[in-house]
Formats: sequence, C-alpha cells, structure tokens
Amino acid sequence: MATANVARRHGDDFQARLFWLKAASLLDPQSPIISVAYERGPKGFDDIRVEFDPDRARRDHEGKPIYKEHIQCKWHTTAGSFGYEDLINPDFINANRFSLLQRAHDAQKNHALDGLGCQFKLLTNWRLTKDDPLQDLVRKESDSIDLEGLFDGTTDKSRMGKVRKLWREHLELDDKVLALVARVLAIAETPESLASLRERLDEKLAFVGLKRIPINESAFLYDDLIVKLHAQGRVQFDRKTFRQIAEQEGILNFEKDEDQNRPCIGIRSFMHPIDSLEERCGSLLDLVPYFDGRYIRCDADWQNKIIPELTAFLTIHARRSDNLRLMVDAHVSIAFAVGSILNVKSGKSVEIEQRTNGRQYWSRDDTPVDNSWAKVTFDEENLGSAGEDIAVSIALTHDIGTAVSSFVRKSQLPVKKILYCKPETGPSQRVLASGAHAFLIAETVAQKLYTTIQGRSDRNRVHIFIAGPNGFAFFLGQHQKTIGPCSIYEWDFEGQRGGGYSLGISLP
Repeated sequence: MATANVARRHGDDFQARLFWLKAASLLDPQSPIISVAYERGPKGFDDIRVEFDPDRARRDHEGKPIYKEHIQCKWHTTAGSFGYEDLINPDFINANRFSLLQRAHDAQKNHALDGLGCQFKLLTNWRLTKDDPLQDLVRKESDSIDLEGLFDGTTDKSRMGKVRKLWREHLELDDKVLALVARVLAIAETPESLASLRERLDEKLAFVGLKRIPINESAFLYDDLIVKLHAQGRVQFDRKTFRQIAEQEGILNFEKDEDQNRPCIGIRSFMHPIDSLEERCGSLLDLVPYFDGRYIRCDADWQNKIIPELTAFLTIHARRSDNLRLMVDAHVSIAFAVGSILNVKSGKSVEIEQRTNGRQYWSRDDTPVDNSWAKVTFDEENLGSAGEDIAVSIALTHDIGTAVSSFVRKSQLPVKKILYCKPETGPSQRVLASGAHAFLIAETVAQKLYTTIQGRSDRNRVHIFIAGPNGFAFFLGQHQKTIGPCSIYEWDFEGQRGGGYSLGISLP
C-alpha cells in the first residue's frame, strides 16, 4: 500500500477511535454527553461533534459552559510541529483555499456569534513549535487561547502584537471580533499513538459494557464499523439510538463487569488535554476557575476556598458509600489533602486512578506485598537553623534534592533539618509497582517523619516536597495525622513564574 494511503488510513483510525471514546459515554448514565456525531458540523471542524446536557455541560477556563464541542482530527505519521503562522496557511490543514483560522471564523459566526457555548478544537499529534508565540497562548488546562496574553496591550511590533496583526489582517477583522474567534478556538496536542489510543478505548469499552477486542488481534472492528455506519448515513447518535446501534451490530456486552461501571467521583484543578473527567465521573468538583493554568490566582484560595470545597465534596460522598473511586487531575497538594480527609481512620475503601504506566486504579491492598519491591532510603542534612521545622524531599520519579535544598535555604523557612527520601534503586517513573507498594512507602515515610519530629511543639511544621504520582501523594495524605502540621509545595512545571517551588495547601 502506498505511503500516502497508509497515512490516510491511520488518520481515519485516529478519528474513529476518538469518536468511539466520546460515543461510548452515551451508555454511561453518569456522563453529561447526550449526543455524538461523526462527520457532522461546521466545515473544518466536522470530524466529531459532541453535545452536552445543558445542566451538566463542561466548563471552559473562565467557568462558562460549553454546550457543543466540534473536533477536527489531524493525524501525521511522522513527528512535526506548528506555530501561529501555520493557522493562516491552508496547506497546514491540507486545504486548497481556506485556512484553519478562516474556518474557525466561519464556525464562530454561524454557531457562536457571541463567542460562547461552543468550542472548535484542532486535535493533532503534532506539537507546538518551541519558542513560538502560540506555545504561550494555548492554555494547557483547557486547550483554549489565552485572550489576556493575546491582547496584552502591546503594539503590533511586540511578540504578541505580531500574532494579532497577522491574524487580524488575514481575517480582515478588528481586535474585538478577532477576540470572539480566538475565544472559541482550541488547540489540543496529543502524544498518544494509535496503539495507546486503542488501549484507552479498550478500558472505556469495558467500563460501559461494549464488546472488547483482544489486544493481540490485528483487526479492530471499531475502526471499520463507523466507516460502514457513515456510508449508511447513520452518523448522529443520542443515548437511545446509540444503544440500538450497539444491539444491532452485536457489540453490546450484556454481561459487563458491574464493578467497572460503578460511579466515580472526580476532582480537578487543571484540564487533561484529551480526557475530560466530566465524561467519566458521576460527580465532579471543578477547581479550575481558581487557577490560571497551573498557577493559583489568589494564594489565599488554597486555604479559604479549596480546602472547604474539598472537605464538603468528599464528606457528602463518603457519607453515601463506604467504597469510593477517585479520579484526581489536580495539583499534588490537592491530592495530599484528599488523602488527609479520607484518612486511614475514615473506614472507607478508596481506589484512586493512576495514569502512570497505563490507566489503572490503585488501592492500599490491590496486590500482595512483594519483597522485591524497591524500598526507600533516608538521608538527613542539618542546616543549623534556630527553627524547629523539618523539610522532607520525596524523590520517587526524579531527584529533587538539590532544588528542595536551594528553595529551603533561599526562602528562609524555619527549617532545622532536611530529610531526603528516595528509592534505593534511584528515582524512576516505574519505581512504584502498585497501589499497595505506594501505600507501603507512604506509611514508611510517615513513620520516619513521626520518629524524627517526636517532642516538637504542635506549632512546628513539616514542609513536604513530592516528586511522584498523585496516587502516592494521596496515600501519604492519609497519614497526615501521624505527620502532624504540614505544608505541601508545588513545583513550577511550566516555568512561567521563574521555576522552583511555591506554597500550596497547609494543614493543621
């Protein structure tokens, strides 16, 4: 088969698998998705259309509802990148005449005249070009364009001014109308391969009770099925018609695993690029409006807003069930705080979703204890400070000891001693074998801290720095009563605030 045909087929498979990920949610009664369509929508954004229940619609980064999402999928067989100039080039979307921006403008005029209620998303496996202005404009918590960054008050000769000028002249618009176009435009990068997308879809099929295809089989019927349904003109589905199609095509599994289908609760403080929690959770605490990307808008909100909302949300659900399944797309200090609320004395059986090494659910007893699991070692550094606080650097996935030491010294925290914790095999993305392993390490760290801080005043604190998955932070938080008063710190992943650490949640 010619290379061009292979690339086209892979692109079709990419679109098909993304369609089934959305459409499968129609069998989940907890999902807010009420309609999904294939190859329907405004020109240029017509690969997949998703419609949400108005009362449970997903929210954008400003907290405003998105009732419809129009997705255009662009798959490339080789790696590549793009920037703001490519959005005015028809060749970028394999078009002869109109650019992506022109298509977005047409869609905005016809479907979101006021810039609200709809999102038109380019979903591609190409990456944003390093140091291109577009990289600064695409908000990672929502994939939308940062309007404050784009319209930053600078002249047309500035970095963002050049973007505005190029886009404005290309569309023949003024800044006011350009802002409406930019507001409904979204750009999502996906690092997933076709294989990993198939694995994620397999989990979704199991979750909603659709036929699963063994991963060792080369043929994948879902890739071809939507193409055949499209040829028959059956491309728009609501809950009723999708179930009918599933029954007619023999893909509905009436013996689904009820445990897989039990309701989940979600907490997020940032948006996952291609996996929206509201599509998989029965109830969602959305903390995104408190943040500007990864950064808290107001430092006081950690204590005054986030902790009370977390406590209220989790208490309600803990009273309803002794068995909880959590999905947490949130900052590490929030994951820790969730654990402190659902602590080891709460009497609840808790599973937490973990995406490291493929999606799975961790619990404290999900696997038998294995003596071959990596253990952790501890080193201490006395700073000679007059303070009585302790800092702990927990380096599971990568070594943060130097960064923690530098931050503690420069911040003049009243820290007398830094405790360095790392696996005996060294930090690694694969160091944790399971939830049981993560819980065991969390317990070991908590006990070490307890013995280290004995005899201190209740006013002294433990300053916690974690390089590890949220599942571990949750389990460590479950031992917060043992640790005592503590503060958890956030790393500046995006490097837009000078790098380093900043204070997150503090607990009494």
